Amino acid sequence: MRLRLHEFRPRTGPYEHRVVQPRHPLRHTSLTAPDPIGLLLGDHDGLNTLAGLFSFAAHSRHTLVHVPLRDGVPPDEGWGERVDLVLAHHTLGLRPSRWPELRRKLRRATPLTARTDEARTARDAASWRERQKRADGRDDLRHATHARTFFLFGTREVFAETAMDFARAAGWGPRQKRVAEGHSALMAGLPLIQPPGGGHPVEVLICFKPHPPYAHFRRPGR
Repeated sequence: MRLRLHEFRPRTGPYEHRVVQPRHPLRHTSLTAPDPIGLLLGDHDGLNTLAGLFSFAAHSRHTLVHVPLRDGVPPDEGWGERVDLVLAHHTLGLRPSRWPELRRKLRRATPLTARTDEARTARDAASWRERQKRADGRDDLRHATHARTFFLFGTREVFAETAMDFARAAGWGPRQKRVAEGHSALMAGLPLIQPPGGGHPVEVLICFKPHPPYAHFRRPGR
């Protein structure tokens, strides 16, 4: 996939950071943070772009991927306050409390075109699934919410697996029943690390939802 991005190089003190955003907003994609359940609603274009951004994040260890989502078209279903999304490798050491300062400095963008490697993403995702079979092999996404932003911290393999989930949701979501009537279809869930102590699982549901007016939408094969 070819991704059209904006690249920023903000500085905080002596440090320069690399931040990328999709060049065009995902107008019909929204996200609410888990409390304990979050919801990501997206149309085909939005879910497909997120698949590419997670794949890009998987192989960009020193880059923050910022996806503005809170100011898109409000969905006609769901719950909670809409938030943006930030992807970062856990080795980068980003503290969510530092994000507002960085976000204010995202002013001068440079156009960037990047290509994702679907075969490499699939291999890394398969490696993640193999690791999950072992008792000591858990490798899920750490998460935090701060300043109306949902942060996901992970490794190459778990970002790659999540990219595959979004790609499947984009491809198979339009084939689900009742989506032509405007109903969302649950397609996957983000693999999140759970807090200690049990209780209700913390999760973010990934759902396909065509954007209105729904008369424009036709399921494949119809």
